[in-house]
Amino acid sequence: MHRFLLFSLLLILLAASGCGGKDLCRTFFEPYPDMVSGRFRTEKNSLFLDGMSAYAKRDYATAAEHLKVYVEQRRDEEAARLYLCCAYLALGKPYDAELQLDFLEKSDLPGFRDQVDWYNAVCWLCSGQNERALEQADRILAAKVHTYKAEAQRLKEALQPA
Repeated sequence: MHRFLLFSLLLILLAASGCGGKDLCRTFFEPYPDMVSGRFRTEKNSLFLDGMSAYAKRDYATAAEHLKVYVEQRRDEEAARLYLCCAYLALGKPYDAELQLDFLEKSDLPGFRDQVDWYNAVCWLCSGQNERALEQADRILAAKVHTYKAEAQRLKEALQPA
């Protein structure tokens, strides 16, 4: 009897806490637009372009497979890491996505700073770390200029207690 009550309570708690988070994750996660599929195919980038072909078709599992192998071979390929992050988010793997952002944060190249900021907020939102996501939204809003200010404002409004 006690197991049944504990199990029922657990299901109720999971339903109460998980649904809102998943809905917010779906609301705020938008895959980064494909800006590379039109690149000229070479021997060096063919795996990347195969992954991006799947990404463009919203086949994120196949995209992730190709992109993962590609970034393991070419650790300095920032764009591939960003797309791999988004593929993982689409697959419901926010911790794997966040790991890709960690690599981008350590990079010397400033090309994806705004995207890293925003997708970190999304990773934290999708993994139920709403407080961290809210803090990240505040950091984005505090920036003088940021690509994702409007999204951060909407996220902040969604996460602040009513």
